[in-house]
Amino acid sequence: MVRARREARTKSMPDNNIAENVPRCVSLGRKIFLFAGSDSGGERAAAMYARIGTCILNDIDPRAYLDYVLTHIAGHKINRIDELLPWHVADKLHTPGSPPDAAT
Repeated sequence: MVRARREARTKSMPDNNIAENVPRCVSLGRKIFLFAGSDSGGERAAAMYARIGTCILNDIDPRAYLDYVLTHIAGHKINRIDELLPWHVADKLHTPGSPPDAAT
């Protein structure tokens, strides 16, 4: 009887795994930032983590995004840098299983 009530209660409770995993990423990042070398290195690492997190939240492959940005940033104008944000280049990225587009 008690077991049946406990199972019924756990089935009706919402899953909060995502909320529980967020602090783990923060603590892992804190340990990694200790070895960034300097404050500016830590800021650069935090910016990279933010870009990768943005890609994940927008269902974009982070590796394909970074590959695209790193190959196109040298010839890109600084006043149009927002065109390289993940949601702006999502349609130009190839998925890991498909070959890159010849037009890019």
